[in-house]
Amino acid sequence: QVQLLESGGGLVQAGGSLRLSCAASGRTYSNYGMGWFRQAPGKEREFVAAISGNGASTYYTDSVKGRFTISRDNAKNTVYLQMNSLKPEDTALYYCAAATGLRDYYIYTQPPSYNYWGQGTQVTVSS
Repeated sequence: QVQLLESGGGLVQAGGSLRLSCAASGRTYSNYGMGWFRQAPGKEREFVAAISGNGASTYYTDSVKGRFTISRDNAKNTVYLQMNSLKPEDTALYYCAAATGLRDYYIYTQPPSYNYWGQGTQVTVSS
């Protein structure tokens, strides 16, 4: 079992930066692929970024490429999402998720692929 707790959300002006953190606990945490998803009111949950268990592979949705960076520090049991050049369209509730058996890009992008989810942290970007 893995428990996830997101933090770092808040209000930021367009063009600004924010770093989200996902603190994880569990007996197999370092073996889990980790993903960030976001959901705006009235919208479906969408994939943002993901990282493999050892941090060697990262994946991003097109809308955040070049602006967001996912990373992990397994010694601290923490996954990060560094968000730069934020846009109002990035406003959403951001969720951290963990899973085993993630083998390719498509699987990483699908919410049903993930076994565990955090409670979400709100990111609001003002223009």
